[in-house]
Amino acid sequence: MAEKLNHPLLQDSPSNGVNKYKLVDEDQHLDLKRKVWIESKKLWQIVGPSIFSRVAAYSMNVVTQAFAGHLGETELASISIANTVIAGFDFGLLLGMASALETLCGQAFGAKRYHMLGIYMQRSWIVLFLCCILLLPLYLFATPVLKLLGQPDDVAEQSGLVALWFIPMHFSFAFLFPLQRFFQSQLKANVLAWVSLAAFLVHVLISWLFVYRLQLGVVGIAVALDVSWWFLVFLSMGYAVWGGCPLTWTGFSMEAFSGLWEFVKLSAASGVMLCLENWYYRILVLMTGNLKNVKIAVDALSVCMNVNGWEMMIPIAFFAATGVRVANELGAGNGQAAKFATKVAVVQSAIIGVVFAALIMIFHDKFGLIFTTSTDVLHGVDKLSYLLAFTVLLNSVQPVLSGVAVGSGWQSTVAYINLGCYYLIGVPLGIVLGWVFHLGVEGIWGGMIFGGTAVQTAILGYITMRRDWDKEAEKAAVHIEKWSTPNTENQS
Repeated sequence: MAEKLNHPLLQDSPSNGVNKYKLVDEDQHLDLKRKVWIESKKLWQIVGPSIFSRVAAYSMNVVTQAFAGHLGETELASISIANTVIAGFDFGLLLGMASALETLCGQAFGAKRYHMLGIYMQRSWIVLFLCCILLLPLYLFATPVLKLLGQPDDVAEQSGLVALWFIPMHFSFAFLFPLQRFFQSQLKANVLAWVSLAAFLVHVLISWLFVYRLQLGVVGIAVALDVSWWFLVFLSMGYAVWGGCPLTWTGFSMEAFSGLWEFVKLSAASGVMLCLENWYYRILVLMTGNLKNVKIAVDALSVCMNVNGWEMMIPIAFFAATGVRVANELGAGNGQAAKFATKVAVVQSAIIGVVFAALIMIFHDKFGLIFTTSTDVLHGVDKLSYLLAFTVLLNSVQPVLSGVAVGSGWQSTVAYINLGCYYLIGVPLGIVLGWVFHLGVEGIWGGMIFGGTAVQTAILGYITMRRDWDKEAEKAAVHIEKWSTPNTENQS
């Protein structure tokens, strides 16, 4: 029954030596409401567990910050910098590189080349592990780099110490991120939700043990995060290897070492696409740090970014789900179903964005109380609330369109769009409004949102609407033949 729900009815249609898939549209007699309901169930089968797993993972960092805050200001600053700047830098890059699997695994699953999902994941492990080795200097030389960026000596030195202890967590990314895409692509996002909950509970327990019982200080906090991330890896891998994915995991294979260069190029395009966006908002915080009355400006912006970070778990889940749905349908040769899945995802995510933006505007002078009681900071948050609302609204659409790009394999195109919109338009406009027109943090943020994110969203929307989805399905069939090998046992 699940097979029928998750896959359209297919028939082989060889053409020019390429085995393409042609949809036998069994839903053509359904009315629009019924089709939307069916697509929504498929979408939320991924979105719901993905939101839960992302909130749980995000909460692990919140718990880490909370324990660090009880140790002292220097400890809190060092954990924050090591986690958000050092680890955050390669987190975005590796997460983006792993998203190449959403294209490959999603399309292979839709085409019923199930055995290729495990091989693709192993290729991603190899590529990301090598990338982790190349990124090691970021951790090894964190202290001098942070001093060069103007951090106080005590904070830079302790942040460097924490960064060294974060190296095990750094390598866990190389295995966990591909595992997450592996599960999502075969509609097993509920597995991620359960293992994320287990890892969160373990993280709270061992953080308390290392900090309060063993008195290990910031090193204990860092080790606790290492253990929790690797616990996620082993729990996820154990489920896949020990019978949880009998069709898609057929064991370790030497085939994983073939076609690595092509895999590297697709992974790099995916990594650049997402990390350009990830770094964009970090630049916003760095630019704000050079303003007058910097403490109030940064505190107010931090409150808004925390609210935005929590809410972003929803559109990021839609990003993953849309990528999987589009890839599944294109892999199955059903371009029109991929187009319909895109429309449903954009509309539903946008509705959620409108609701949250409205809540922010209604409670514009109240939501800051969650984080602070400072009158000056609350006033700063109130002034920024309309920008936060607009950001939330844009971010309810933009990640979905990026998910469509990932599911279709347009990563390199979107990487160029992100580079142009964010860094050639958004950042310069933010600098002009912030410093030349003396609009401060509102000018910087407004310039980067209206000049960068809004333009990028408009371009992605235009590209998505203009795509020939039937041709995209044909391209997916060619990619599947190029990247995979037949396995009649698993296709039956």
